[in-house]
Amino acid sequence: MSLEIKVPAVGESITEVTLAQWLKQDGDYVEMDENIAELESDKATFELPAEKAGILKIIAQEGDTLEIGAVVCTIEEGSAPAGGDAAPKAEETKAAAQPAASTSAPAASDDEDQNSYAAGTASPAAAKILREKGIDPAAVKGTGKDGRITKEDAEKAQAGAKPAAAQSTTSAPAATPAPAVAGARNERREKMTSLRKTIAKRLVAVKNETAMLTTFNEVNMQPIMDLRAKYKDTFKEKHGVGLGFMSFFTKAVTTALKEWPAVNARIEENELVYSDFADISIAVSAPKGLVVPIIRNAESLSLHEIEKKIGELAGKARDNKLTIEEMTGGTFTITNGGVFGSMMSTPIINAPQSAILGMHNIIQRPVAENGQVVIRPMMYIALSYDHRIIDGRESVSFLVRVKQLLEDPARLLLEV
Repeated sequence: MSLEIKVPAVGESITEVTLAQWLKQDGDYVEMDENIAELESDKATFELPAEKAGILKIIAQEGDTLEIGAVVCTIEEGSAPAGGDAAPKAEETKAAAQPAASTSAPAASDDEDQNSYAAGTASPAAAKILREKGIDPAAVKGTGKDGRITKEDAEKAQAGAKPAAAQSTTSAPAATPAPAVAGARNERREKMTSLRKTIAKRLVAVKNETAMLTTFNEVNMQPIMDLRAKYKDTFKEKHGVGLGFMSFFTKAVTTALKEWPAVNARIEENELVYSDFADISIAVSAPKGLVVPIIRNAESLSLHEIEKKIGELAGKARDNKLTIEEMTGGTFTITNGGVFGSMMSTPIINAPQSAILGMHNIIQRPVAENGQVVIRPMMYIALSYDHRIIDGRESVSFLVRVKQLLEDPARLLLEV
């Protein structure tokens, strides 16, 4: 008796997912609760476990968009292959093949050719593409889990790669690669992921549905840099985490939000909702796109607790392990374009929030201090806000308060 494995419900607002990658191949024996595939929603990537032990029969292919409740695969009745019986057969096959190989190299049969692609690190979809192109899987570098060759890897593989069949002959001359055509105008098409489609829709909606405005200021980062240089070793030794800029910005923001609560508010229908807590969303660039995990109750956390939480969330983002819960909610967002070299930008609000703070790169610039021109490490900061909720006085005062706290970090500890 077979069991159908269906796409589970992963959230109220999620109606479809994309089959990102098979972790097992068609015909493999799988154990109960063993992860067999990765599914990607518009918010997160999650793994699909086997609901019973048996033989996997794949129905949906990598890249397919599936509705909630759609059948992904079936698991047939079956038992794990006996390793003791398989091993002698493998040795017999190897021994029988050795005399033949010493005299001549016969052409591979169709079955052998199929197995050379299906076995190993290529997914079923990738193996099919590699067979059609005549490319040896060993010549393709996989980007999937544990170096597995994905469908995208196979599609990007050069047709001039060494074919698997060519490895079995020594007398065949090496094929001369075709010369590159000067001025070639190649194009390629890739299906948008669920995450990228959602990002696109949300950004357009924010531009069309909010009265977004941006105000700017600049921060002298010398006091924070001096503080970090003095205490970074002691801080890491005591707390086991580095002291970065993001924790200072998070503390400054949470302090300023208490004084200007409208910046921490949002619109729901005909009401303004004010939050007496600060759930800070931190924009992180992940392999599949921008994600915004949340530091809950950041106003009550110390610098080292914030740093630990940021490191944990950033690691999950890089590994595509963030859960929907970790990205749902948030009252205010901080984004750091400075890590990519951005000098100034106008960040887009993360709806339904009413404001977002943009950090930028630190540049040594001449500034005037007490009538003297001095060189200081300066950073431009930008606050984009929804003018329907936040007035100009509140937005400018909020940003000035953040600047004040960053240029005199002792205020963060004394709360003055």
